[in-house]
Formats: sequence, structure tokens, C-alpha cells
Amino acid sequence: MSNKLSDVEARIASVHELESVVSAMRGIAAARSQEARSRLDGIRACADMIGAAIGDALMLDEHGMQPAPADAGPGVHVVIVICAEQGFVGTFNEHLIEAAAHLPIWGARTCFVIGGRGAVVAGTHGLAVDWSAPMVAHAEEVAALASRITEALYERLESGRATRVTLLHAVPQLSTAIDIVQKSLLPFDFTRFAVAARRQAPLVTLAPRRLLAQLAEEYVYAQLCEALMLSFAAENEARMRAMIAARTNVHDTLDQLTGDFRRLRQEEITAEIVELSAGSPAVDAVRRKPRAPS
Repeated sequence: MSNKLSDVEARIASVHELESVVSAMRGIAAARSQEARSRLDGIRACADMIGAAIGDALMLDEHGMQPAPADAGPGVHVVIVICAEQGFVGTFNEHLIEAAAHLPIWGARTCFVIGGRGAVVAGTHGLAVDWSAPMVAHAEEVAALASRITEALYERLESGRATRVTLLHAVPQLSTAIDIVQKSLLPFDFTRFAVAARRQAPLVTLAPRRLLAQLAEEYVYAQLCEALMLSFAAENEARMRAMIAARTNVHDTLDQLTGDFRRLRQEEITAEIVELSAGSPAVDAVRRKPRAPS
């Protein structure tokens, strides 16, 4: 730290500018988190409708039995990890990647990592990233990203490059800890859906198995939409906490700089007073010289 008053003044001005940036980032993160939360009810209502359709379609099973989840056995276990694309989120990405690294795996493991920052962290943990995509920057982009993930996932399922799929994502909460949720997406468990309690089965134009497979894919898509929206809200809440901590540090720095400014200003004033009170030697010599008689 320079002891020049002008340097301290310039430093105070730059810290005030930084405070404005921190406050703006906090406000943006709060708005995005609130927007994401407001869209969750619609996504969950859509998932409930698909679940009800699955319950109706299960009535079409000619043997009167619900399809049970297939035993994938050893194969390729795909882990979808939803991380952050932007920075200033603390240890958000590290917690998610560490959870993926310690996840029990059946057979070979490969990862779908969402978020550029998460992909970098995954490399440091030795996780094989088979597919990645940028995390959304706005809530309205969630549907398109979920569609991309679903297409990439089912492409691997159809080609035999995936037999089991697990989803890891964070959820928003008030505490500073990062709460991570683990969901098994595939093999799809039809037994969790209650068969519709009505006398007649619905009229359909598709074969029951094909209908159930398409409904299952739609349900996985809805689950991905919900996970992405929750993770987006959690990411922005982590950014809010980081900005709150940064603002506290900014205020501490300003207090220190203000104290330095006052001290240096006082030293400068004291030096000026001492200089003025001492007076100039030439002036003192003139004052001491006797006047000539008139």
C-alpha cells in the first residue's frame, strides 16, 4: 500500500466501483434464481400429466402386469452432472464433481457434464467426459438444453453405449451448504406409476409397448427440465452468497482505506502547520534587521 494520499484516494474510488459491480451481480443472480423457481410448478405439472398418461397406458398391458425396470447388469453407466457455466459460485462445481467421482458404478463409467466450469473440474478428477454442453444463462433456455441431453442420451441407449443413467444436480436452499440430489433415470421404473383406476382402457393407435416407451422418454425429458431449472436456481443462489461475502470484504477494505486516508490527511495537515509555524528563514532575518533612522 502506497503512503501517498493521492494513491489512497484512487484506491478508494476503484473499490467503490467494485462495490457497484458486486451489487449488480448479486441483484442479477437473485432475479434469475427467483425466475427459475417460478417455472418449477409448470414443469412439475407437466411431469404429473405424463405420469398419469403412463398410468393409463399400463392398463393396455395384455397380461395385466406392469412392466418392471430392466436389470441392466454390467455395462456402461452414464452419469449426468449439472454444473455451472459461469464463475463466482464458490465450490459449487467441486462438490458436484466429487459426488460423481464417488458414485457407486456398475460397469464402465462415462459422464455427461453440463457447464464449462464443471467440465474443467471433471478433468482434474480424472472423470471421462463423453458429452458436454454449456449450462443455460437464462431460464427460458432450459427446454432446449433438456432436449439436447435427451437426444444424446437415447442415441447412446439405442446403440448400446449406455445401459444405466444416473442424474446428479444441486437444489436451491437457504443454508450455505450445497445440497446434491441423485436420481436414477434409466432403466425406467414403471412400477412407481399407479395404474389408472377406471373400468375401460383408453383407445390408442400405437402398440402399448411403443406408447409406454415414448411416454417414458417424455417423462425423462421432464425430469431433466426440472433438474436443470433447480440447478440453475441453486447456481445463482451460490453466486448470491459469493457476492454477499465479496461485499463484506469490500466494506472491510473501504473501512481500512478510509482510516489510511484520514491518517495520511492528518499527517499532511500537521506537516503544513509545522512548516507555517516555523516560518521562512529569510522572513525571520528581515524581521530581526534594525530599521534605519528616518
